[in-house]
Amino acid sequence: MAYEADIVRRAVARLERRRDNRERRRFQLERELYARCPRLREVDAALRGTMADLALLAAGGKPVAADGPEIAAIRARNEALQGERARLMGSLGCDPAALDGAPACPKCRDTGWVESGMCTCLKELCAQEQLKALTAVMHLAEDQDFDRLRLDVYSDRPWGGQDRSPREKMGQVVQVCEGYARQFPRYPLQNLLLSGGTGLGKTYLSGCVAREVTRRGFSVAYDSAGNIFDALSARRFSRSPEEERQAREAARRYLNCDLLILDDLGSEQDLPSARSSLYELVNSRLQAGQHTIISSNLSTQDIGNRYGAQIGSRLAGLYRELTFYGDDLRLR
Repeated sequence: MAYEADIVRRAVARLERRRDNRERRRFQLERELYARCPRLREVDAALRGTMADLALLAAGGKPVAADGPEIAAIRARNEALQGERARLMGSLGCDPAALDGAPACPKCRDTGWVESGMCTCLKELCAQEQLKALTAVMHLAEDQDFDRLRLDVYSDRPWGGQDRSPREKMGQVVQVCEGYARQFPRYPLQNLLLSGGTGLGKTYLSGCVAREVTRRGFSVAYDSAGNIFDALSARRFSRSPEEERQAREAARRYLNCDLLILDDLGSEQDLPSARSSLYELVNSRLQAGQHTIISSNLSTQDIGNRYGAQIGSRLAGLYRELTFYGDDLRLR
């Protein structure tokens, strides 16, 4: 999974703040307990001394048997001090390990990384940071998820000669989208095209999918078609190294994320660069086996007419079109 660099940076910063806060709390508790029980300070110093004694024996140059008398004496002294320390901590109303500074995550020891890559503790923080970013850009409501989604806002009366009412049709659309999100990335459908007029809930439903896929620990990128196409084009036409760097970072985000939600296709300027950017995006993600949701007022056929037969054929063959229809909910 490829979280964007800024998401990872914010998650790592949170992990470091947590680690620093735990260490400050441990140090403050240590000061308080030493003030209440000076003997505890002496015992802790003596315990550190036994570790130093072992190190001196190992560095002494002569062989020392693991079961020899020197090590046995140090071990006995250490165990006696550990017992006294446990009694002192208990008398102070504290767990004996309260001052040990054990990491919150034993797998990565609070670094966020293990041999196989990102630790689960850092992945969880990345998911939280990603949800914050999606909430801001998609204007996600606190209760915007499949469990609270209401179909009764759609009319149950026949509409526009369709064989199903808008409510019945949306029931089917929601069923597909919910399965797609909750089983991501193993749902039988890899790519979706949400098509239909304005105010029918395409962006809202995309937000429900984004929230659920994020909860499942996958990277999600959302943006309007215009912004995405501008970023892809800016790599070739940047006016400064910094502008090019930012454009490349944005392009990597759109091209490499586990799920890309491209919103409002067709609302951007009808330029050759938009057609080439859409082709690059669709083709690259299909070849990489990555998942994409496109939201548009255009149907698959309309998209083919506007952006070219190559795009139209890819969408027709490899995207499942889910059609929205009915009255504009914002007007209702």
